[in-house]
Amino acid sequence: MKTLLRSVAVAAVLVATLATSACSTPGVGGSTDTASGSSAPSGSITVFAAASLQRTFTELGARYEQEHPGTTVTFSFAGSSDLVSQIRNGAPADVFASADEANMAKLSASASEDDGGGDGDGDLAAGWPRAFATNTLEIAVAPGNPQHVTGLRSLTSSDVQLVTCAAPVPCGAATAAVERAAGVTLHPVSEEQSVTDVLGKVESGQADAGLVYVTDVRASDGGVDGVPFAESADAVNTYPIGVLRESTNPVLAASFATFVRSDAGRKVLADAGFGAP
Repeated sequence: MKTLLRSVAVAAVLVATLATSACSTPGVGGSTDTASGSSAPSGSITVFAAASLQRTFTELGARYEQEHPGTTVTFSFAGSSDLVSQIRNGAPADVFASADEANMAKLSASASEDDGGGDGDGDLAAGWPRAFATNTLEIAVAPGNPQHVTGLRSLTSSDVQLVTCAAPVPCGAATAAVERAAGVTLHPVSEEQSVTDVLGKVESGQADAGLVYVTDVRASDGGVDGVPFAESADAVNTYPIGVLRESTNPVLAASFATFVRSDAGRKVLADAGFGAP
């Protein structure tokens, strides 16, 4: 009888152990659903994003919050180079979306080691960044194109007041690339720190033309006309997104970044004129 009772007790322990293991095993995709609840994203994050993403990311943030009750996504939009400087100087951010790969690379581990600005681990969480969109330049002009701008060479005329992005900004680097491709030298009356500042000067009449992205012309809703030019194909910007290592909510940060790259996110981006990565 004692032997029988001991066998029953051992079997009961084994059953309990197996049940506990089944409840605690991570699900598909690394989720941690258990009998006691779920690790669904919650709380808040701050997303640093390139100025050219303002319209699309604002929409994506609203959609994400609607699909994930209990979450808040706050944005800070500016030129990518300015955002990198803020992050490297300790500004609290969870996600960074850049208008080019060069500025994202400044947050990589190799950049930290090369410039002595970090401990070699980089500013990005493991597995990031990942590309999510592409964009190309277009010439923004006043509605009706009163200066009759026909292409990049038209912008060399002294009669055209041109504004561009400064060199460290992705749209500035793209401008330099198309200048080289076309064999022309542009002489802007001002160089701005973000593409939205360039667009604003054309919209307000402070400039006759500006080099902005295709998406910026579309987002202006008629505030400017766009003049495409062939050399823009020589400066296609790839947009990467990354989760920052110091994020205070890495689960939500990774979830939002993944949402941006999802079919739903890419549809919003495509509707705004962005290309696929």
